Amino acid sequence: MLDAKLRPLIDPPLNAIGRTLAGAGVSANALTFTGLALGLAGAAAIALGHIGWGLALIIANRLLDGLDGAVARVRGPSDLGGYFDIVADFAFYVSIPLGFGILAPANALPALVLVASFVLTGVSFLAFAVIAGKRGATTEAHGKKSFFYSTGLAEGTETILVFIAMCLMPAWFAGLAYAYAALCVLTVFQRSAMAVVAFSD
Repeated sequence: MLDAKLRPLIDPPLNAIGRTLAGAGVSANALTFTGLALGLAGAAAIALGHIGWGLALIIANRLLDGLDGAVARVRGPSDLGGYFDIVADFAFYVSIPLGFGILAPANALPALVLVASFVLTGVSFLAFAVIAGKRGATTEAHGKKSFFYSTGLAEGTETILVFIAMCLMPAWFAGLAYAYAALCVLTVFQRSAMAVVAFSD
């Protein structure tokens, strides 16, 4: 919901840094895997009770996630890079609820529900992308991507804001997890309605 609105604000500085990194020989895939390692380390820190470190590593992960795309735009995007990017994103997304679920037994059920909602949202996102790509649909609302990005109520920006809220208010994890899981399910219904409109011919 917020991703496309933020692109005009975040792309110029990211692209400037991306040009510098690309000129220094840094590859987009290296940034993707480094970002994933930092994100998973953040989940591990949360699981061990170091939530402040977890928050810092979450932010670092998102910064590198933005920079890998910026470098790819300079060097030229690749299908393999697009594949690694989306796999790394979803691995990171599910790891944070897992970290909170390990942190406290009371978090286990809401963490499981949130991870399940992420899986469902991810399936709807990727299924839409496959069919849209098959039909030749294109969009750059989320910037130049390797495949079709459909919009939704729950996107990357909303997910990160929820993760930050969880780190700042860990006692509210369950309520935040259930509320965001509900928004993810609503996103699946929204995307399904979009599919009915776009693919019913």
